[in-house]
Amino acid sequence: MIKNIPYWRLSSFYWFYFSALGAFIPYWGLYLSDAGYSAIEIGQLIAVIMGTKIVAPYLWGWIADHRGNRLFIIRLGAVLASIAFLGIFIAHSFWWLFLVLFIFSFFWNAILPQFEALTFNHLEKNEHQYSWVRIWGSIGFVIAVLLMGILLNFMDIAHLPIVVIILLSGIVLSSFIAPDHKGKGCTKNNEPLLTILKNKHVIALLVACLLVQASHGPYYTFYTIYAESHGYSRSWIGVLWALGVLSEVFVFAMMPWLVKRFGLRNLLLTSLFSGALRWLFIAFFIDNTYMTVFAQLFHASTFGIYHAVAIAYIHHYFKGKNQGKGQALYSSVSFGLGGAIGSLYGGYLWEGLGSSWTFSIAAIFSFTAFLISWKFTENKR
Repeated sequence: MIKNIPYWRLSSFYWFYFSALGAFIPYWGLYLSDAGYSAIEIGQLIAVIMGTKIVAPYLWGWIADHRGNRLFIIRLGAVLASIAFLGIFIAHSFWWLFLVLFIFSFFWNAILPQFEALTFNHLEKNEHQYSWVRIWGSIGFVIAVLLMGILLNFMDIAHLPIVVIILLSGIVLSSFIAPDHKGKGCTKNNEPLLTILKNKHVIALLVACLLVQASHGPYYTFYTIYAESHGYSRSWIGVLWALGVLSEVFVFAMMPWLVKRFGLRNLLLTSLFSGALRWLFIAFFIDNTYMTVFAQLFHASTFGIYHAVAIAYIHHYFKGKNQGKGQALYSSVSFGLGGAIGSLYGGYLWEGLGSSWTFSIAAIFSFTAFLISWKFTENKR
């Protein structure tokens, strides 16, 4: 445990946030499919969640940085996201659901980047220990995805939103027990944001992050539907998701040592190359249980290492009053624009070309990110 920071109050937020994600993301496509939506409509409804990340994190990050009220933004976003999600229970038409998800995700996507900045403020010079705080989010995801997989063998998936709203309430509670921290040097080192964005290394990093999340789009949107169509039970699908995130938990625990031993650049390149391999394994070996499990273990690299390294680079490049905007920009470009692109092309290709081609395109996205990072990424420790 890290000394001199409110470890459990910070970790509890990550626990509830990613528990909600674990109950929501793996099964939301299945929920929509069960409700009668087509693959294209599912892609569109998930893309709107990702699409609001293009604008919402940066908008809220700009407000938080300029008003100095980061924790207030986190709490406000948590409360309004929970209220908005209640709209799921009112009606089920496509456009109503689209509107509810748009409003919900506009506030939901304001939360995490600002909490990441708050966590780094608490860590101060111990930034490499970020993964030891964030690890509880991964553990929460694992437990949620496993329990949902088991529960869905006994209850109708139509009840999924009830579970999600309970976990969203947990996010609200944890945000109100989290302590504020302004960070040192918040009024110093205010390099113009445009100057930072002209740095070729920053541009390359953001483009690579966009491509990585675009490659994950079909996985987050259709993996559960894909696995079920190949004979995997819902509880076994929950285990597959959990295996991926458990491998992520392991690598988060190892990140301080890995960074010191290999450096950020080598870790980033490894994660991007392994991503290309993972999507090809999923594309062509889904009927082989051993290969399917092996592909899930790659999540340690394709998300665990990638995210810890990317967020460390962002923290390095965006200092002072640009800190919140930097975290928000990372979220907007990668999880927002990249995720929206991934969900949209996944939906159209799934119906047009099929699953194998869809995941093969995802592999190309990841390998392109690898080539860009090979050329432009600086080495940091």
